[in-house]
Amino acid sequence: MAVNDPKTIAWVLERPRVLAVVGLSDNPERPSHRVSKAMQQRGYRIVPITPKGGEILGEKVYASLTEIPFPVDVVQVFRAPQYAVDVVREVAQMKAPPRVLWMQEGVVNDQAVAEAEALGLAVVQDRCLYKEAVRAGR
Repeated sequence: MAVNDPKTIAWVLERPRVLAVVGLSDNPERPSHRVSKAMQQRGYRIVPITPKGGEILGEKVYASLTEIPFPVDVVQVFRAPQYAVDVVREVAQMKAPPRVLWMQEGVVNDQAVAEAEALGLAVVQDRCLYKEAVRAGR
């Protein structure tokens, strides 16, 4: 499947899904927080991934993807591009890997794409999930 395949984007937007958000900030001014809150308001369950612990947007924070005790549909990356490969390698260790790796606007990493595709994941990169939802009228 091609990167940024419209069918993948449509699948993610089709109905509420579980989004594991790597790099979700508890600061309401940060894009990761704003986008996650907007997607939560659209019916998505947000699973915050950050080493800080605690709670963000009313959801328990997990320090890593491998700590999530339930399946997620999409791993959304709000980390600098150089960390995207580390995220993919962590995805490979998950008990129930997601269907999609979504790298937010500004996150472009060809190695991460290649490794994610080798795991059988569909990949969206350098796109904002919220903007895609608005564009699709969802």
